[in-house]
Amino acid sequence: MKKAAAILRLLPRAALILTLLAAPVFAVPAVRGSAGPTIEAPAQKNSGAGFVLLLSLQRTSGT
Repeated sequence: MKKAAAILRLLPRAALILTLLAAPVFAVPAVRGSAGPTIEAPAQKNSGAGFVLLLSLQRTSGT
């Protein structure tokens, strides 16, 4: 009878530990479950002015 009482006394503690360990595993699919579109920033348009400026400075300093 003492053995059964000891098992029943450890059961809530074991359930709590199991819940704490399993919570992240069950939370991952819930976080990734959104079916909505991903909002991203618009791509930056590079004008290339820096490259043109660099080439023009090299030409002027070379002569």
